[in-house]
Amino acid sequence: MAAPLRFDGRVVLVTGAGNGLGRAYALAFGERGASVVVNDLGGDIHGGGKTARAADVVVEEIRAKGGKAVANYDSVEDGDKLVQTALDNFGRIDVVVNNAGILRDKSFARISDQDWDIIHRVHLRGSFLVTRAAWPHMKKQNYGRIIMTTSAAGIYGNFGQANYSAAKLGLLGLSNTLSIEGQKNNISSNTIAPIAGSRLTETVMPPEWIKALKPEYVMPLVLFLCHESCPETGSLFEVGAGWMAKLRWERTLGATVRRKNIAMTPEDVRDNWEKITDFTQSSHPASNQESTANMMKVIQDIDSAAEAPVARRTQSAGMDPELAKAHDIPPESFTYTAREVILYALGVGMSTKEDEYLKFLFEGSEAFCTLPTFAVIPAQMAMQQALMQEIPGLKQDLVRVLHGEQYMEVYKPLPTDATLTSKLKIADILDKGSGAVVLYNVESFNEKGEKVAFNQFSIFVVGSGNFGGKRTSDAIIPTATVPTRAPDASITETTHVDQAALYRLSGDRNPLHIDPSFAALAGFDTPIIHGLCSFGYAVRHVLRRYANNDVTRFKAVKVRFAKPVLPGQSIQTDMWKEGNRIYFQCKVVETGNTALSGAYVDLTSSSDKPASVKAPSRLQSDSVFELMQEQIKSRPGLASKINAILVWVITKGGKPVSEWTIDMKTSKNGEVYRGQPKSGKAECTLTVSDENIMDLVTGKLAPPQAFMAGKLKVKGNIMLAQKLGVLFNEQAKL
Repeated sequence: MAAPLRFDGRVVLVTGAGNGLGRAYALAFGERGASVVVNDLGGDIHGGGKTARAADVVVEEIRAKGGKAVANYDSVEDGDKLVQTALDNFGRIDVVVNNAGILRDKSFARISDQDWDIIHRVHLRGSFLVTRAAWPHMKKQNYGRIIMTTSAAGIYGNFGQANYSAAKLGLLGLSNTLSIEGQKNNISSNTIAPIAGSRLTETVMPPEWIKALKPEYVMPLVLFLCHESCPETGSLFEVGAGWMAKLRWERTLGATVRRKNIAMTPEDVRDNWEKITDFTQSSHPASNQESTANMMKVIQDIDSAAEAPVARRTQSAGMDPELAKAHDIPPESFTYTAREVILYALGVGMSTKEDEYLKFLFEGSEAFCTLPTFAVIPAQMAMQQALMQEIPGLKQDLVRVLHGEQYMEVYKPLPTDATLTSKLKIADILDKGSGAVVLYNVESFNEKGEKVAFNQFSIFVVGSGNFGGKRTSDAIIPTATVPTRAPDASITETTHVDQAALYRLSGDRNPLHIDPSFAALAGFDTPIIHGLCSFGYAVRHVLRRYANNDVTRFKAVKVRFAKPVLPGQSIQTDMWKEGNRIYFQCKVVETGNTALSGAYVDLTSSSDKPASVKAPSRLQSDSVFELMQEQIKSRPGLASKINAILVWVITKGGKPVSEWTIDMKTSKNGEVYRGQPKSGKAECTLTVSDENIMDLVTGKLAPPQAFMAGKLKVKGNIMLAQKLGVLFNEQAKL
């Protein structure tokens, strides 16, 4: 067995060591032979006050166990004094653990200059001053170990912590540079992002979490990184609850959008955006030199590239947009019955597990109807025939054809059986450099000659660009940008492992979606789900949430196909409602990749609130909220303390059955009532089953355990959810 890690003869300075993490570090270093300088100003978590007690107590604990320690009560802004304490008492300084910190949490709009400055002075400038004071001594003795303390808020951002996040990420940059400058003198510097119970976290974490996230579970990583045997430097670690992991930068392979002697435009960026943001293949630059070397290679490649003569570029790859647009393509008829309507519904995920499934899956239902996205099927039949034809002025290899975007508009609800005739025209062909975009417009007519639907297929033909054509066109129906706020609604649904095999029975028999060999030829590891299948899932989600599954309210949809979905993966549709338009995007839950982007559904009519859920006559949870109604009447001033609007979604059998609003913002004394907010918007939405909410309020189920187990879902500002504890205090009497 390897010998234990000891620090005999080493001198360690730990800032903010009077409580929490700092205390755990100081005690552990003392037990393992180090001489410890216990620094703590003795102030509160906001930076106010001062007392010697916090540091003195820890020093006495170390000494009681036979260790060596002295206290220091200076602010980290007096970094020289902290290091001088080590030199005066122990003659050297070997390790600096920058741990001291305070909080001044406020939303960005409310941060004052003082709130910003004090956070940076303590966290970033304080760590700089303490480390700078120790640096020359470490260089002289040719040895040093430095720890910077960042936070998940610094890495990922967090609501209400703009000042704290900025300072914490600054510490990572400082540490990375110190690791480079200190290498020749055997000085290492690493950064940790701890998750632990402390005075700083007890205000935003429930007691159960505080107990589970002990500082002692972070301490071992810090001690190892500070030991002379550890070679690690310039690294970042997340650590907590006994788990730890190393983080690194990841960069897409990117795209060079500039060409020699050709003006570069924002449209060039837009047209290459998918490649710029594609992490399918990526690199992990570990230094500024690596990043710079990549840029130099880009410059050399551009400069060495010969500009193609204009005459050669014009109409290369067999493309002649005007000739193709003038070509008359014969119409295509498509006859379908209830069988095809049902098969399509199953293909886009409709299930007997859903409410109102009979109207989509049973031809005997009085409400039997056709999903509006079925209108893409007859249009695609015409598309497939066009792709198989030789069209003058258009050259496209089916293996190199990608479906880029889709727009569909339905003018009247589709019948459950009909013969539709689709007329296809090439609306335009755009030169995107690396390929060409072909816009196919398809109009579909019923037996009476009435136009029932319109589709626009945007098809990207790889390798057919650089023919001297235009890059944009008024003919293309644009995508949209989703709002920057949190989604108003979200639905997640898992696809079946045979989803692609099922959907292709609706007519799209492309072997890409069933044959592994063909998928590999197209650059995929496995067959993928049809983009139009994901498209169908998304529109179903929008209709379910905002139209009560009423197909007559559907008008139009537009999507961009960003990334593929694999059979068996889960599709998460995030939705934003603005009037008659529902913006949405779809993500693959397992990878985080955006599958559908720039998307929206237009409805023919809308209401201010989403379709209400049908609740049973009486739920267990009703008693909880009725008691809340009584509680707030006897608690004057409670509304101003919570100052938020929260919505509870109650489920039964996995389906929403009731909603309750706790409005402690727009009403002076607060209100609790059934349904969505009467005014304002929910800042936090909590979803829980009718059974589990009773266990939550009676203490049988701890909120952190419920959250981690997926029994309690929280969307929006999770910090606001903590404030509800005051309303649950008396619920046990139920």
